[in-house]
Order: sequence, then C-alpha cells, then structure tokens
Amino acid sequence: MNKIVITILFLLITDISTVSFASEKPAPDKGIQGQVWMEADGEAYLGEIEMPKEVKERAKRDAQNKAVEQAVGAFIKAHTLVSNYQIAEDLIYTAVRGKIDKIEIIKEGWDEKDRNLYKVKLKALIEPVYPEKGQGLSVKLSLSKTDLKEGDEVKIFYQANSDCYVYIFSVAADGSVTLLLPNSIDSDNSVKGGKAYQFPADGSKIKLQANFLPNYDKLIAEERIKIIATKNKEDIISLGFQEGLFKIYDAKSTGMISDLVKRLNQMEPTEWTEATAVYVMKR
Repeated sequence: MNKIVITILFLLITDISTVSFASEKPAPDKGIQGQVWMEADGEAYLGEIEMPKEVKERAKRDAQNKAVEQAVGAFIKAHTLVSNYQIAEDLIYTAVRGKIDKIEIIKEGWDEKDRNLYKVKLKALIEPVYPEKGQGLSVKLSLSKTDLKEGDEVKIFYQANSDCYVYIFSVAADGSVTLLLPNSIDSDNSVKGGKAYQFPADGSKIKLQANFLPNYDKLIAEERIKIIATKNKEDIISLGFQEGLFKIYDAKSTGMISDLVKRLNQMEPTEWTEATAVYVMKR
C-alpha cells in the first residue's frame, strides 16, 4: 500500500542528505488511567538520637514514595510505546506526578531479627497530577510556511522564555525520526531567553527544501516538526544511527522514544517543555 511521502532535502555545498516522511497520523491518544492502588514496602532504622515515632514516620514515607514511584510508572505505561513516531504526540504525560488520596496500612512493626529496623507495608490510592500550563520553561515554535509547494524552502523559528537547550526533530509518519539540531555541523543547541532563533541560521550550509519523493503520485502530504527545550544540557535520547549530518532513529524501534520518556520524567516538569508545528505540502 502506497504511503503519502514528503522529502526535506538538506542541501550542502558538497553533499545532499535526504529525509523522507509519510502522511499517516499517529493513533489517537487513549489517555492516562485514573486513580490506581499500589502496594509498597518501606523501612527505616532507629538512630541514636531518634524517637521511635520518628522512625515509624520515616518508614511510612519510604513506603509512600515507593508507591508513588510505581504509580507514575503505571501512568506512563498506559501510553503504550509502539514506535519512535510517538514523539509527534503531546509529551505532557511524561511530566506526570502522583498524589496520594488514601492510605491503608497492611502490616507494620519492628523487624524480628533486627529490633532497630521498622517495616511498613501499605496500600495507597494514587491519582495522576500534571503541571499547570504557564509555569516554568516555555518555547514558541513556528515555520516560515505551513502550506508548501514542491521546491519551497522551509525555515524553523523558535524562542524560549529563558536560557535553555533545544532539540529539534523531524518526525516521519513511517516512524523514523531525524534529529535536526544539534547536528554534526552545529552542535551548539543553547539559546538565550527572549531571543528569536531560526534553523537553519542565516549563512548556514544547511537548507531545508520541501520535495515529493520520486514516484510519489499523491496531491498532498503532511509533516511535523517537534522541539523539546530543557533548562540544562541533557543527554535526553539514545545515540541513534548517524546518517550524514543527522542522527536517524529507525522506524520500527521504540528505543529513542522510550529513552526520551524516561529521561523527561526524571526532570522536574518546570525544567522542560515542548512544541509541535505541522505543515502541508501540495502539488
């Protein structure tokens, strides 16, 4: 079955790198599950200057933290990662945190073998909590054109509200993902807050040009550009396969998106953000 395909050509003085794109849209998001019950064990040792009550509270907090951690993993797992193409979706679910609504103690007491060790087994009802929009880091993303004809040049414009590091991806509908920035020519992905940037920059050897692939006979195709900004310089994705200037992530693999989701969830929600832009090419 034929797929709708776009090509963006990265034109260099001595080299041409080609990336192809299909127009199929990702499956609709099924959403995150609601509240979940989680069982967890916690423990704490009695210190020399501690009261038994303090040790018991520390053991309970240990169990609660573990229950929340398990719940967060369950919330994220509800978004089954089937391909790298899911980077095209809204990644806010990776910023999920857990809030305990109810706790039931299953078992607690001092360990029989070590009387300085207090153990707690509990069950906690946890609901997903998401950061409010407008807090922390934010980024704006736009394209020079959103309705393109073959041969049109494309520029990507972006601006963050504070100093950060940006990662720009081209997302293909066949599941493959290309990391446009940073790349082997331009490894500096730092930006200043409030300053407008464009990719490629003026004077760059890299050019982005929209072209249909050879033998493509459809009249329309669609493509997405994703930008992720992080407050600190982060190794947010796996190495990928280097093809010319850019790192390419295989269509059938879930390694890149899995690594990305895991890394983003480890950050505070205010320390990263994302934006997506879509354009359509017509004959």
